[in-house]
Amino acid sequence: MSFTIALAGNPNCGKTTLFNALTGASQRVGNWPGVTIDKKVGKIKGTDSELVDLPGIYSLSPYSPEEIVSRNFIVDEQPDAIINIVDATNLERNMFLTLQLIDMGRPMVVALNMMDQIEALGDRIDIAHISNCLGVPVVPISATKKDNIDVLIEKVMSVAENKTVPDIIEYDHSIETVVSQARSALYGKVPDESKRFYAFKLIEDDPAVNEIAPGARESISQYIDALEKEYDDSADSIIADSRYSKITSIVSRAYTKAPRDDKGTLSDRIDRIVTNRILGLPIFAAIITLVYFIAMYDGDWGTSPGAWATGWLNDFIGDEVIPAVAEWCEASGVSEVLTGLLCDGILNGVGAVIGFLPQMIVLFICLVILEEVGYMARVAFVMDRIFRYFNLSGKSFIPLLVGTGCGVPGVMACRTIESEADRRITAMTVTFMPCGAKLPVIAAITAALAGAWWVGVLAYFGGIVLVILSGIILKKFKHLAGKPAPFIMELPPYHAPGFYTCAKSVFDRSWAFVKKAGTIILLTMVLIWTLSHFTLGFEFIDPDEDMGESILAAIGGALAYLFMPLGWGDSWELAASSLTGLVAKEDLIGTLAVVLGAASDEAEDVGEMLAMLLSNSAILSFFAFNMYCAPCFAAIGAIHRELGTWKHTGIAVAYQCLLAYFVAIIVYVIAGSIFGDPIDWYSYVFAAIDAIILVYLLVSKDPFRQLGKDSKEAEFA
Repeated sequence: MSFTIALAGNPNCGKTTLFNALTGASQRVGNWPGVTIDKKVGKIKGTDSELVDLPGIYSLSPYSPEEIVSRNFIVDEQPDAIINIVDATNLERNMFLTLQLIDMGRPMVVALNMMDQIEALGDRIDIAHISNCLGVPVVPISATKKDNIDVLIEKVMSVAENKTVPDIIEYDHSIETVVSQARSALYGKVPDESKRFYAFKLIEDDPAVNEIAPGARESISQYIDALEKEYDDSADSIIADSRYSKITSIVSRAYTKAPRDDKGTLSDRIDRIVTNRILGLPIFAAIITLVYFIAMYDGDWGTSPGAWATGWLNDFIGDEVIPAVAEWCEASGVSEVLTGLLCDGILNGVGAVIGFLPQMIVLFICLVILEEVGYMARVAFVMDRIFRYFNLSGKSFIPLLVGTGCGVPGVMACRTIESEADRRITAMTVTFMPCGAKLPVIAAITAALAGAWWVGVLAYFGGIVLVILSGIILKKFKHLAGKPAPFIMELPPYHAPGFYTCAKSVFDRSWAFVKKAGTIILLTMVLIWTLSHFTLGFEFIDPDEDMGESILAAIGGALAYLFMPLGWGDSWELAASSLTGLVAKEDLIGTLAVVLGAASDEAEDVGEMLAMLLSNSAILSFFAFNMYCAPCFAAIGAIHRELGTWKHTGIAVAYQCLLAYFVAIIVYVIAGSIFGDPIDWYSYVFAAIDAIILVYLLVSKDPFRQLGKDSKEAEFA
């Protein structure tokens, strides 16, 4: 038979790992909360049943978007059974959700995960006792090692087929009396099998239940008042305390702990150092610096693995592949136009992007290892102190971590933030972080500055600084104002990274980059080559001649004046490449390879081309603008889904571009002063004006009203 099974559990309890083990899928796994931000569907191996992976939640109270997704699915879709995955190392916290799920009256199995860690600690859990107390089957498993997965599938299929609902867990007589009255008040308004769950929610004054059954709570208010008077507490607190008391009584008899070291676990001892109030941030900065050093460095101290591999691949493409294809085309009588398109357009453009793949792989390996061991979760904890100082939530840093892989899931991860204002601000700013698509840009700028490995570090921490500054500025809008929501996150224990998990994650990210190069980037390079080799009259331009009469030159030339204060001169090539970067950030490098490659016989790669064309300060301004301006089209689409309207999306994109422009001018002037590069007077003027505007927006308590705007017009709504 075919069933629909819901997979529910707390954040970071191994839910996605179990989903992959049950379905054979390869959903992303991370050692921090909030990896699953929407429900995912897969087919359970060996069955015709569907498994729905719900976002991690601590309870069924709809306080955050992911809790609403999970609750609505269980309530509205009524799955045939629920697998409640529970972290065996933290039973008390995890079982609060278990008790709520039992009240929903759906067939259910508890999967007691991380039993391998329990055994490693020397602890013992009485599975039979927990099962008897809860009235549901309990299966001890290890999702990582895939232990007992077959038993779990067998149990959940059995309860789904037999429609075996959990036994009722009873609380104090006074509470049960009020629950009985609440059930009567909800008669005919909610599903019968979930009436007990709704009764508790009615007593707790849940807004969603009050909307379903208006007036129901008022009809039993005398019973609720009597309960609150008896316990001298609010109704929701009374019920929560009763649940935890029940959990404590179960766990105290079922869980036997082995003797512990007085100094704490290894994770505790490491955390005293890496999350230290003083040392935490410097350690984080040192680790990120080391990561980019390993991936990017090429200088007096030698060549890093990433830089060496990238150099070899670029040489192979430029010295072996392209000449061989050009020779074959000539020998086969292929027309000059098609030869140019294939060699100068596709192979040169796409090859310039693919050439940076080794550095990306090295960087991905380092970042994935940091995620897997559990360090990146500590970074969110460390950054919360800094973010909170600027009236931002540390929970906003989780999407920033996700965004270093790709901006699209980074924007989607904003859904885990409870505060709507913080969620919208984070969605608007998360793409400031250097995603995988920006790594070729970082690598090219590094090469242009003679192996300046610190460019990657600057991109990473510059993104964080812009997120903080943007948070301060955007909080000045009335609609986005307010104090940040409390950031509560359980720090997962450190563990050795699994080879398969790390390899799979690195492969997925790298393969996504390669697929993008073979589709979007390839098509863009064909378009760019066509626009750069044909005039407005659609006459072909010989590759050895100047492309200044081309269609692309006309487009780039119109935009070039905007970038003259940034030190780019009247280069239409740089303006045009920045424009194509909106399609995909990698296109920026491919476009430069196409439009500059034909004009330069001395430069071997894009970095050298930039070094010949621009001063060091102008290279940095080019880097700053393209690193922090509007993201690719896919990320803009994700921002639109989070903000809700194209008007707000347009405002977000305009804000990103304007801020990047301001930052690029300021970087150009400061770097030019340091390097001694000649700078035009108007760049100083623009930089001074931009700096004054930014300082004003940061310092003024209500800058938009003081600018003469009506408060309603200044709202971001």
